[in-house]
Amino acid sequence: MERNLIDSQIKGVSTGTTILAVTFNGGVIIGSDSRASIGGYYVSSKTINKLIQVHDRIFCCIAGSLADAQAVTKAAKFQISFHSIQMESPPLVKAAASVLKELCYNNKEELQAGFITAGWDRKKGPQVYTVALGGMLLSQPFTIGGSGSTYIYGYADAKYKPDMSKEECLQFATNALALAMGRDNVSGGVAHLVVITEEGVEHIVIPGDKLPKFHDE
Repeated sequence: MERNLIDSQIKGVSTGTTILAVTFNGGVIIGSDSRASIGGYYVSSKTINKLIQVHDRIFCCIAGSLADAQAVTKAAKFQISFHSIQMESPPLVKAAASVLKELCYNNKEELQAGFITAGWDRKKGPQVYTVALGGMLLSQPFTIGGSGSTYIYGYADAKYKPDMSKEECLQFATNALALAMGRDNVSGGVAHLVVITEEGVEHIVIPGDKLPKFHDE
């Protein structure tokens, strides 16, 4: 057991996570749990905020190696801010996702991190993009990721519907996170949610004991 723990520490800290983003009528919600793990079974932190604000109305959430993800988002924030200054206008969500994609692709041999980018811009409104391991970029109305996502694909496919209201979308995202956190041993802690609309950004934190309860708990 001691040898296994040493090996896992060498491999580094993983977010061991559940992340998601969902569009609704007028905005988008991005969310995650708050646990970080080592080796897939040892929880090293219960209070990691995996939602990173890369610009005023653009956020990304991280999965995979925590160190890799933090390094990429730090570089991305600088490049996106510089791009905004050059263009003399807020960046498009797709432009921000493309910056993350390029960073992941150009360093695909060294990085073990994936991202969901979500936000609102004047051109296309609410958007969600997935940046997969290796730098593939996908645009989707909703997406889920991380180790906990394997437990909620059925729920997400069954319950998602286009043009949800803000309240419906919040309930969808909260239930999805609660279900994943109830099943996945390295997802848990609190649920972090960010609501992004034309009017601005709203941060919501739901403690673990306030999340919805289901029959398996």
